[in-house]
Amino acid sequence: MVTITLLITFRRYLNLPIQYFLQRMVSTSPPKEVQSIRKWAEGDPTRRAKWWYSTFHTVTAMIGAGVLSLPYAMAYLGWGPGTMVLVLSWCMTLNTMWQMIQLHECVPGTRFDRYIDLGRYAFGPKLGGWVVLPQQLIVQVGCDIVYMVTGGKCLKKFMEIACTSCTQLRQSYWILIFGAWAGSLSHGQIDGVSYDYKSTSPTDFMFRVFNALGQISFAFAGHAVALEIQATIPSTPERPSKIPMWKGALGAYFINAICYFPVAMIGYWAFGQDVDDNVLMALKKPAWLIACANLMVVVHVIGSYQVYAMPVFDLLENMMIKRLNFPPGIALRLITRSTYVAFTLFIGVTFPFFGDLLGFFGGFGFAPTSYFLPSIMWLVIKKPKRFSLNWFINWGCIFVGVFIMMASTIGGLRNIIADASTYSFYT
Repeated sequence: MVTITLLITFRRYLNLPIQYFLQRMVSTSPPKEVQSIRKWAEGDPTRRAKWWYSTFHTVTAMIGAGVLSLPYAMAYLGWGPGTMVLVLSWCMTLNTMWQMIQLHECVPGTRFDRYIDLGRYAFGPKLGGWVVLPQQLIVQVGCDIVYMVTGGKCLKKFMEIACTSCTQLRQSYWILIFGAWAGSLSHGQIDGVSYDYKSTSPTDFMFRVFNALGQISFAFAGHAVALEIQATIPSTPERPSKIPMWKGALGAYFINAICYFPVAMIGYWAFGQDVDDNVLMALKKPAWLIACANLMVVVHVIGSYQVYAMPVFDLLENMMIKRLNFPPGIALRLITRSTYVAFTLFIGVTFPFFGDLLGFFGGFGFAPTSYFLPSIMWLVIKKPKRFSLNWFINWGCIFVGVFIMMASTIGGLRNIIADASTYSFYT
C-alpha cells in the first residue's frame, strides 16, 4: 500500500512538462479568455499527444480486469445470448465513444476536457454535476476496488505457481501486498466439459444472469476518461482533435475485439459451466505461461489503478483546499491519497467477490457512462430529427443501457449479499 501511495503522490511531478515550471516563474499572465483564444489559434503547447497516444490510453483504461470474467458471464448467458450481448455491447459503446469524441468540441472555440464539463453544458450547471459526477466517481472508485482484488488474487496465483514449496499466505495478505486466452487454448477442454446452464434455483439463476450483464458492461470501460484523453491532443480549426482521437479509438476497439471475443469464447469452450469468475484462476498448465499472465495482470492493474485514481485525487484535494483551507503541498497529497488507497484496500479485502463486484459496478457505474449517457447528451445538444435513424439509434442505446444498469445493479448487489452470508472474512 505504501508503494502505491508514493508512486501516485509523486507521479504528477515526474510527468509535468518543463513549460509547467516555467509558467510558475512568470508573475503575470493574460486573462483566461485571452489564453483560450490564443490556445485555439496557435495550438496549446501542453497538448502534444498523437493519435496513437489515444489508442494506448484508451486500451489501458478499457482492457483490464473485466476481460477475465467474460467466460464466466458466457457460462450464465450461453453461446447464443452471450455472443449477442458481447457484439451488441461492442457496437453500442463504439457508437457512444464516437459521440463523446464529436461532442468534445461541439461549441466552437471551447473544449470540454472532462466528462462533467460536457454534462454541465448538456444538462445545466447544477443538474449536470449531479448527473455525471456520481456516475464518474462510481466508475473510478469501483475500478480501483476491483483492481485491488484482481492484483491480490493474481499475485497470489503467481507465487503459488512460481514457488510451490513456499508457505502459502492468505488471500487477504496478497491484496494487502498489492496496496488469456492463449492459456485457455493451450489448456484445452477439461474432461466432461458441459455447456448446459449452471444448475441452481430459478431465482438465483435470474440474478446471476443479471450479474453477467454487468460483468460484460464492466469490460467496456474507457468512456469515463475519454474526454481527458482527447484533451491531451492538439486541436486547430483546420484539424480538430476529433480526427486523431477517433483514429486512435478505432485502433483501441480493434485491440479490444481481438482480446475480448477470444477470451470469452475460448475460455468458455475450455471450461464450460465450470469456469471460474476469474478465468486465470482456473488455468494451471503450462505453468510458466499462467505465471507470466498473472504477473502481467498485476503490472497492468498497478498502472490502471492510477489512471482511474488521479481524477478522484484532484477532486479530493480541491475539496480540502477550498472547504477546509488545507494548504496545498506534499502533506495534502500524502493524506488524501493514502486515505483513498486505504479505503479501496479495505473494501477489496472485505468483499473479494471478483465476479459480483464486476456485475455491481458494471451496472451501477459503467452502463450509464458507456452505454446511454452519451446518447442522452447527444439528443440534448445535437437534437437529431425526430424519428430519424440517428434518433432511433440513440433511444435504442438509452433503453438497452438503462435495462442493463437496473438489472445488473440489482443482480450484483444481491449476489454480494448472498455470497457474503457464507464467506469467512479476511481469510
